[in-house]
Amino acid sequence: MSIGIAFQKKLGAGLFGGEGFIMQKLEGDGQVYLHAGGTTIQRDLQMGETLRVDTGCLVAMTQTIDYDIQFVGGIKNTLFGGEGLFFAQLRGPGHVWIQSLPFSRLADNIIAAAPRAGGKGKEEGSILGGLGRLLDGDN
Repeated sequence: MSIGIAFQKKLGAGLFGGEGFIMQKLEGDGQVYLHAGGTTIQRDLQMGETLRVDTGCLVAMTQTIDYDIQFVGGIKNTLFGGEGLFFAQLRGPGHVWIQSLPFSRLADNIIAAAPRAGGKGKEEGSILGGLGRLLDGDN
């Protein structure tokens, strides 16, 4: 197994892909362990089948996948979409692995929930959260 780099051949993918012109490339025989957040899904794309995902949700793809960046489009999507202005467009054939919670989104969620950072500090699933904070002197 060898680890190298793969340069993006398309200008749009390099400038707006969030990952730049360089991606990691794995070649050879062996096992690979990748870190991904949330739910990870493998999709098998058929010849010509297209999948559009948030650029941060792309974990891995086989070298047969054609990768490009597309503008989301639409004034409502641009202003209120909440994700970003660009999608990764993946065209088959090949295998694609995507994640539901990229690290940047996980970090944003943690900061938003942290009481000292101005978050609400909700204890999900706990009906005793407020009582616990009161007894600990946090309220």
